[in-house]
Amino acid sequence: MGERTRYNDFARFLALHFPFKVQKISLNVGFTCPNRDGVKGYGGCTYCNNQTFNPAYCRTDKSVTQQLEEGKEFFARKYPEMKFLAYFQAYTNTYAELDKLRRMYEEALRVEGVVGLVIGTRPDCMPEELLDYLEELNRRTFLLVEYGIESTDNHTLQRINRGHTFECTVDAVKRTAERGIRVGGHVILGLPGENHEAIIRQARQVSELPLTTLKMHQLQLVRGTRMAHEYELCPEDFHLYEVDEYIDLVIDYLERVRPDLVLERFVSQSPKELLIAPDWGIKNYEFAVRMQRRLQERDTWQGKFYEEVKKETI
Repeated sequence: MGERTRYNDFARFLALHFPFKVQKISLNVGFTCPNRDGVKGYGGCTYCNNQTFNPAYCRTDKSVTQQLEEGKEFFARKYPEMKFLAYFQAYTNTYAELDKLRRMYEEALRVEGVVGLVIGTRPDCMPEELLDYLEELNRRTFLLVEYGIESTDNHTLQRINRGHTFECTVDAVKRTAERGIRVGGHVILGLPGENHEAIIRQARQVSELPLTTLKMHQLQLVRGTRMAHEYELCPEDFHLYEVDEYIDLVIDYLERVRPDLVLERFVSQSPKELLIAPDWGIKNYEFAVRMQRRLQERDTWQGKFYEEVKKETI
C-alpha cells in the first residue's frame, strides 16, 4: 500500500472540492457557550482555554472582515494565489440569534477570496431554523459544520462539564447530515477516566455517525483551566501519553474507523507558555512524518479492521 493511501487526509479532500490551494482563517467573533453563561453551567469545558488556538489577528474588537483581511495578508505572502475558508472557531459559533449569525456568515462570504465557511459549534446549539438557513447556504457555497464531540462516553462528558450527552451529539450530527451539509467532528484522546479500550471503542461509535471529517488530538493540560487544577490535586487520574505511545494509539484508532472518513488532524500544539503537559517538543509536521513511518512499519492503514469491528457489533 502506497504512503499516500494509508489514510484520507484533509488536503486531498479539499483538492477534490477546489482547483486551488485553500487555507482556513480562524475567527473569534465574541461568542460564548451555554456551559459558560449559566444556561447549562458555568466555567466552560474543564480543559478549555481559547488562547491556545487563537492567532494574534483573532480579536473580538475586530470585525469579521478585518480579521479575515489580516489573516489573508498573513498567508498571501507565501501563497499569493491562495483562497480561503472563513473558520468561525472560538467558542460556540451558532449560539446567537439567527439574524446575527446570518449577518456574520454573509459578511465573511463577501470578503474577496473567501470560498466557503467552516463553523465550529456544540451539538446542543443547532436549532431547526438555523439548519433551514444552513441548508440554503450549503447550496451556494462550501460549508462544513464542525461539532465538538470530545467523547462518546456520557460519564466523561459530565466530568469535563460539556453540558450535553453523546445522544445529543448523535441527534445533531444526523439532523445536519440529513440536510446534505458536510459534518465534521472533534474528539480528544486521553481524557481522564478513558483507557485504551474505551478510546478504541470510540472509533467504532464515531464511525457510525454520518461524519464527513474528523479531527482528533491528544489531551493537553493548559494553564488557567479547571483541568489543570484537577491535575495538581490528583495527577494519578491522568494518563499523559509519550509521543510514540500516542502515535500507536492513533494508529489503533485509525485501523477501526470508517475507511471513507476524512481525517483532518491527529495532534494539536498549544503555545509553550500555556502548556503544562505533555510537552513533546516536536512540530505538527514532524509528528506526521513519525506517524507515517510507524504506519509503514506496522504495514497498516485507515479502516484495516473496520469490517471486522463492524461484524462484532451486529
